[in-house]
Amino acid sequence: MNTSIRNAALLATATMLAGSVAACGGSEEAQRSQGRQHRGGDGAAAGIQRAGAQRPFTLVASGDVLAHDSVIRQAREDAGGHGYNFRRMLSGAKPLASRADLAICHMETVYGKARGPFTGYPTFKTPPHVAAALKDTGYRSCSTASNHSMDDGVDGVRRTLGAMDKAHLKHVGTARSARERTRPAMMTAGGAKVAQLSYTYGTNGIPVPKKKSWAVNRIDPKRIIADARAARRAGADIVVASMHWGTEYQEAPNAQQLKVAKQLTASRDHGRKDIDLIIGTHAHTPQAYEKVNGTWVVYGMGDQLAGAMPNPRGTMSSAGRFTFVPPKGGQRQWAVRKAEFVPFMVQTSPRFNVVDLGQKAGREGGGDRTRAYRTIRHAVLSRGAAKQGLRMGH
Repeated sequence: MNTSIRNAALLATATMLAGSVAACGGSEEAQRSQGRQHRGGDGAAAGIQRAGAQRPFTLVASGDVLAHDSVIRQAREDAGGHGYNFRRMLSGAKPLASRADLAICHMETVYGKARGPFTGYPTFKTPPHVAAALKDTGYRSCSTASNHSMDDGVDGVRRTLGAMDKAHLKHVGTARSARERTRPAMMTAGGAKVAQLSYTYGTNGIPVPKKKSWAVNRIDPKRIIADARAARRAGADIVVASMHWGTEYQEAPNAQQLKVAKQLTASRDHGRKDIDLIIGTHAHTPQAYEKVNGTWVVYGMGDQLAGAMPNPRGTMSSAGRFTFVPPKGGQRQWAVRKAEFVPFMVQTSPRFNVVDLGQKAGREGGGDRTRAYRTIRHAVLSRGAAKQGLRMGH
């Protein structure tokens, strides 16, 4: 073999080895980048190219964060009188959220100015410090469309999203411009691109300015499906719809929840589901999980963090944990292989604290905890989810 041929062969061999090392030992971010490069294709070939970067992953979703006056006072006390510290109160949710591949939450209230004033019910202005606490707890995104989105007008929306941006916490459901309204929260987990959408049934009768209708997303099945398809075109493998709906303190889903859930889960585009998961908030009480048209729907999770409520169920909630697995063969649809719920409650005395009742020690801590655990479990399983494969997580 002459020198030029030998050198060419050595160069080719080195190039092949370098490619193998990059494929087998590269960082997760490099694998994600590779997956993004191939995401434009819809055919079997594209699926094969991306398969190496895809793996099962867990998605955790939790209920409303609702800062009543009592919660604000506790945050002030926990900060030693300097600022507002929500981290300690949320610490009970941190193990579940931080260990998930992707955790999303629901921020029901808008934020006040950095130095206040801050208010609770009925028109909320929450300390913006809670955004950093949610990020520290392990959440990567929060839905923001709720009946309280207009409590301080469009200014409140702007402050809220600005504080979330500063905390590097993604958001969706409210917007500062018409362009921002069209953008879902996009995240990566397991090599998949996950889009979160968010909508509310209303704004407590407070009008959204006509020229700024983009400020809050309202529930409209046609619009939700259009947004989901736009997210698919932008590369989303999985679309999660966060819905602020239901009747307060009512365990059973109402007519709107049942109707919209059926419409959204039945919708297909060229045989592919438009919505992969529906997560509900607002009712201030745990509601059922149910598979509708083969898609998991959580009608209502209850409040992750709230003050003492008129109804004791207002301090009870569940978090959903769903294990997604990649498509098989030339298919495009990710699937939920495992569905779990984790019961939570807010301990309101002597101090506010989120308590994980999925841990045996947590639910055996006293009569209130045992009653909460039983109430949550009954609600979650009330529409036959156990027979559909739902289990309690730990």
